[in-house]
Amino acid sequence: MAGPGRNPPGPQAGAGRNPPGRQAGQVAIVTDSAAGLSANLLRAHRVLTVPLRVLAGGLSADDDGTPLPAAMQDAVRAGERLTTARPGPELFAIAYRQAADAGARSVVSIHLSRQLSGTVSVAELAARSAPVPVWVVDSWSIGMGLGLVVLAAARAASAGLGTEDVVAVAVRRAAATGSFFALDSAEALLAGGRLVTADLVPAVLVSRPLLEIRAGRITALERVRTRSAATDRLTDLAAKFAVGRDVDIAVQHTGCGDRAAELTERLARVIPRARQVYLAEAGPVIRMHTGPGMLGVALAPC
Repeated sequence: MAGPGRNPPGPQAGAGRNPPGRQAGQVAIVTDSAAGLSANLLRAHRVLTVPLRVLAGGLSADDDGTPLPAAMQDAVRAGERLTTARPGPELFAIAYRQAADAGARSVVSIHLSRQLSGTVSVAELAARSAPVPVWVVDSWSIGMGLGLVVLAAARAASAGLGTEDVVAVAVRRAAATGSFFALDSAEALLAGGRLVTADLVPAVLVSRPLLEIRAGRITALERVRTRSAATDRLTDLAAKFAVGRDVDIAVQHTGCGDRAAELTERLARVIPRARQVYLAEAGPVIRMHTGPGMLGVALAPC
């Protein structure tokens, strides 16, 4: 049965119909579109993605990397606000069946924090009737913080590790990943509602809040006065996090590619033990909750 593992308060894993084990067959990796992984990365690492839903004015579409339907774009121009919703269990069922049909003997399904979305719960529900054993992992993150966990699990699966070991890689990386981001404005974050707890509201009612994802939740660190100060602080936080260890780094942004490229260059200079460095523009799920001008960095020890 799907359900939480016995390892609180850190990232959690739950089994599908059967417990994980060392299997000689292929381990497939499934995630959701909140991971922010590009189509090229998904193909290269053979990761299947379940799209979240995008809603506007009674209309809906999958967050599958394609442009929104014309009717939804018209609704937004008419003043409707875009929102997001977790995928239905049928979309997870399709992904798990696709993995099984491709020859997978088991699936490790890694998703955005259950503190921020019900996606993990839906994955656990779908895992109960999957054609192969499914182990659901809560990444306790979102965006490229989740993406870095997924990539580590995919590399482990490609190296031939069994299900139990792939799950262990994902859980360890989820527990060790740091994620920091700055917003131009908290308006979109507050409007979305679901990502913000009541105690966080006073802290983000200032311009340009600097935030962290900690224990699966968004927490406030401080306020910065300018965009350049935000870049400076993100550089400092990332350098401090990475000191003395090898790390993978992901810089993510919403509509501020020049600033993101500058941050990426700075991090390459101040973090000498960076292994992989990714730069990505966030998709609509992240943009809806952060607004334009979000700049963030996620780091995962190797």
